[in-house]
Amino acid sequence: MIKNNKGLTLAELVLAAFILSFVLCGLLLLFTNCVLLNASSRDLSVATSHAEYVLEEIRAANFTGLEARIANGGASGWDLNSADLSAAPYGFTILPAENITTGVFQSGNPLGVWVTVNWSDRVNRPRSTELRTSVTNY
Repeated sequence: MIKNNKGLTLAELVLAAFILSFVLCGLLLLFTNCVLLNASSRDLSVATSHAEYVLEEIRAANFTGLEARIANGGASGWDLNSADLSAAPYGFTILPAENITTGVFQSGNPLGVWVTVNWSDRVNRPRSTELRTSVTNY
């Protein structure tokens, strides 16, 4: 005689709950990583736009004395700290511990210029990005 018991046994329910919890933990980990990756990508995009802005200012400046102005940094150059970035004329939304440094990698005409943006990410790890270009007097 065959009994037709409808429903699930306790062992089947425990196994189903284990599989469901394993899948949900994986999805939670995936979601967390996506949020962190999104924040990291946003920070890199902001830092790159700040570097591009400084490079455009350098390109628009008078070429005469440009190399000395870049090498000088500080008040007459484009080396900027968080306070400089948030004040006029920049008014940027700044990243944590952000600063911008500029330098020359090739003297003369064309003048090779680099701009580095340093900042800290969400867990206080130092991050940076650098852009390089050549500026000429022609």
